[in-house]
Amino acid sequence: MSDLLIMRGIVKQFPGVRALDGVDLEVRAGEVHCLLGQNGAGKSTLIKILAGAHRPDEGTITFGDGEMRASGPTDAIRLGISTIYQELDLVDGLSVAENIFLGHEKASMGFTRKGETNRAAQVLLDRLGHGEIRPSTEVGRLSPAGKQVVSMARALSHDARLIVMDEPSAALAHDEVGNLFRIIRELTAQGVAVIYISHRLEEIREIGDRVTVLKDGRTAAVGLPARDTPTAQIVSLMTGRNVEYVFPQRPAPRAEKGKEVLRVEDLTVPGVVAGVSFSVHEGEIVGLAGLVGSGRSEIIEAVYGARRSSGRVLLDGRPVRRGSGTDNAVRLGMGLAPEERKAQALLLDESVARNITLAGLTRYARFGWMNRRKEMAEAKAQVEALDIRPGDPNRPIKTLSGGNQQKAVLARWLVNGRRLLLLDEPTRGVDVGARAELYAVIRRLADEGIGVLLVSSEVPEVLGLADRVLVIREGEIVHESDARTLDEHQVLGLVMAATSSKEDSGE
Repeated sequence: MSDLLIMRGIVKQFPGVRALDGVDLEVRAGEVHCLLGQNGAGKSTLIKILAGAHRPDEGTITFGDGEMRASGPTDAIRLGISTIYQELDLVDGLSVAENIFLGHEKASMGFTRKGETNRAAQVLLDRLGHGEIRPSTEVGRLSPAGKQVVSMARALSHDARLIVMDEPSAALAHDEVGNLFRIIRELTAQGVAVIYISHRLEEIREIGDRVTVLKDGRTAAVGLPARDTPTAQIVSLMTGRNVEYVFPQRPAPRAEKGKEVLRVEDLTVPGVVAGVSFSVHEGEIVGLAGLVGSGRSEIIEAVYGARRSSGRVLLDGRPVRRGSGTDNAVRLGMGLAPEERKAQALLLDESVARNITLAGLTRYARFGWMNRRKEMAEAKAQVEALDIRPGDPNRPIKTLSGGNQQKAVLARWLVNGRRLLLLDEPTRGVDVGARAELYAVIRRLADEGIGVLLVSSEVPEVLGLADRVLVIREGEIVHESDARTLDEHQVLGLVMAATSSKEDSGE
């Protein structure tokens, strides 16, 4: 295979930050080239340069037979480069078909040919194995997984020679990842090149051909064989140190459980969750394992009061009022770190400090005036306690890596003291080193007596972090047991089983 893309000595500097410092990348036609690196290593900046969103300050880019001089994203697309960003750039108010062909609409005399657009969109959705998504559906009504599929269809709507995929599996269930890989293999068999960015090293082994590793804006390694390079070597290249991808040690099993923090009885979300009951105790991490669409995230949202439901939810024996929104849950001592932290949890243009104190601003107000000194002092204490980096509370939170943004979301609830934390995909889009730090923080909070209810798409994460696991399938709890008694194959077998009959509890 010949080189389709050659990037040499790419430099990009922003005010006060040298994001890229001489990066090299070589991608061959028909290969899956995996781009790895911790958050902040320069991956996003590099692909934005490739997509025409940024211009390099130094370096050369050769694409195909000539030098690439894209003055904007439209030029990159015209050359045959399509990019699917982790933060999907879809327009919620438009239909699926309108999003797929946005910018290159099928039109005649100034009018969009709606029927033709819908038919063409359906062909692309069928090709991706998601023909159940209707082209006329408004994108804003789709799940994160559905939106990911639409974004992939948009990339395929262009005559792409190179497709960049930034964390494409982050919102996909296990079976949907398999379908994604099938599509990628079909594309590469046709000579299309794919740059694949993921923090999931097991995916790199399965789908990747070669690997390039970035660290601190520089190239740590170019073109390593994806399947044969030891994980320890990849992690060492990414972090600059030997980091074991391990979970913090669990405390020894107690003779008696701690005080019950959360009790859920017959919780029902119409059409999604069917009468689930469970509990969480002080100092316990309970993991919900299940496929996307199984109802696990809806359970967390319903417990928090963010989704209409029936049944009983009690926190420290006090009922959380159904249908009252989230205010009652917050007052009683719950905190939520949602799946889409940038869209649902953060004020990206505000400082780290303001994002941390956001849930308790009344604590700093007196007679209509804000006590900024007290607010800053408490925010700074949390920055230090959770080792949020950089350690400047005044820094805009949008400039932090994903792992440090997630720490700030956790810090928000710790300022006011919480009895229960609800964590939905807490390490989504977070690199290996930052994950280990987040795991340590979550375990430390549990050791201090906080109850934790955790959702994760990664079965090893649930098994490694949780004390007890509830397996969710089709809105029901089909298995419950100590995490120590389960392995990944057992859990995957349970969540992907064809039947929905409940199994006996493992306790």
